Amino acid sequence: MGLLSNTVSITQFDVVGDLPEQDLAAWIGKQLGEHPFLSIENSAEELSIGWVELDDFQSSEFAASSSWWRDDYVTFTMRRDQRRVPAALVKGELQREQNRFLAENPTYNRVPKDKNEELKELVRNRLLVRVLPTPTLYDVVWNLKSGRLTFANISARAIDDLTELFQKSFLGLRLVVVYPVERARKVVPQSLLPALDDLDQAAQGSVLEQIEKNRWLGSEFMQWLMYRTTNAGSGYSVCCAGPAADKENFVAYLDNRLLLVGSGNEGGQKVTVVGPQDSFTEVCSALGQGKEIAEATIYFEKLEHQWRVTLKGEMFQFGSFKCPTVRIDKGAEVEDEQQSVFYERMYVIEEGLQLFDSLLVAFLKQRLSDNWSAECQRMIKWLES
Repeated sequence: MGLLSNTVSITQFDVVGDLPEQDLAAWIGKQLGEHPFLSIENSAEELSIGWVELDDFQSSEFAASSSWWRDDYVTFTMRRDQRRVPAALVKGELQREQNRFLAENPTYNRVPKDKNEELKELVRNRLLVRVLPTPTLYDVVWNLKSGRLTFANISARAIDDLTELFQKSFLGLRLVVVYPVERARKVVPQSLLPALDDLDQAAQGSVLEQIEKNRWLGSEFMQWLMYRTTNAGSGYSVCCAGPAADKENFVAYLDNRLLLVGSGNEGGQKVTVVGPQDSFTEVCSALGQGKEIAEATIYFEKLEHQWRVTLKGEMFQFGSFKCPTVRIDKGAEVEDEQQSVFYERMYVIEEGLQLFDSLLVAFLKQRLSDNWSAECQRMIKWLES
């Protein structure tokens, strides 16, 4: 599912490094054009990864900036084509080649190791030519004004491919995932930053250490929201930058699906709770056994609009992020329609993220206050009731 779909999974990054001060459009177009996707359809190559245009996955020239530069956004798509030959097919073909070799060389009882490797390569290349590559598309939107890049996928392999290709394409720039503590640091009021820094379990650590040692932030945030969903009002107000007006009211709550994992020595155990939740009884039981919330489905409602997202607590990735439907004007020209859909989609995605950030601020204000101990006691009492 791409960024223009009504439901998309996203990972966000900050682009770190200095951009050219002049001819930025020409520079970006040149870098993208120097690392294009190259077709492997008429070859025996197994894998090809490169950039294509967002609106045309067959085009990788990036000659006209109008096709990929839209106001503050740079848009492109990472295309990954790969051939996959079923292992059973390789095994069967290899067996036939081995039998043929032994029939032609009766002095051998079995195929020598070097010859066997040669036959494997022969079979593999022969089969690869007969298999069409499967394309996979990953949309990218880079907001030059904020320096934030949104990637339409949450898988580790796709993220590795993106970071490698991006840094190869844009020398001097690198992608840093917006992990939970960093996201909190970006949105929390300045007066609360020292308190947040005091809770940071890996203040001088790498990004991986920051993610690993600060898992408490995601799990505590979702547990707090679960408690609020059942025991307090679900109303909040916008307090972060974005399309929605400041102090505009919205509703946020947990429901439908939660994933809990064991902590410490119980780390391998997982419990998935699915279905409408009235009192979160099963979740409370799992929490009482020492498990922590790792993923949860969060709903946001503002006026007649609704967003739904599965939050991955470890890295604050947004899975199955469903936004209000973007309606297309069927009478519009194709190019105008593409532009219109893009801007509408970015509006609802950014508004949904704005609501999430505002909800996170509401949690942080309580988590970093002197009243947190009392709030914890209320949550513990509720869990044990």
